[in-house]
Amino acid sequence: MKNKIFMYLFIFALLLILFQYMSSKRIFESYEAKLKKLEAKEVVFKDSILKLQDENFDLKLFNMEYNDDALDYFEDQGINSLELIPFIKDELYKLNVYEGDDHPIVPYASMTGNKMMINNIRLLNHKWLIANFSDGKYWGEILVSYELINGKELKFSLDDYTLYR
Repeated sequence: MKNKIFMYLFIFALLLILFQYMSSKRIFESYEAKLKKLEAKEVVFKDSILKLQDENFDLKLFNMEYNDDALDYFEDQGINSLELIPFIKDELYKLNVYEGDDHPIVPYASMTGNKMMINNIRLLNHKWLIANFSDGKYWGEILVSYELINGKELKFSLDDYTLYR
């Protein structure tokens, strides 16, 4: 009788071990499949990151903040370029406050009754900037030369412009 109990316990233990082995094997295979999918996604994400880094590098090409020659031009004159960039942008944005229909630098009058306003500015280098403008319906871009006089005063001059419809 004792032998039969041990035999039944042995068979029960064997079935329990077999069940756990099969269950663990399925869980392991499931995790392995998930891991392969995640590794494939990681490759795609790494490619996306590299593409975005290339695009970011291209965007820095025509940006005064990353143009060492343009920054050195002002620093050689004793002007702090970190303070100069916001100063130039602020001075151009101040031109948005004007009387009448004609913007001081935008060559188009508004066709909607709203004022033409400069919206975004990108300083290209120590001499030029590009800006876009809009009256709410019509928009365009301007290329502007600027000159810093005595390190305190800016002189803007319109070089080229376009209007989109």
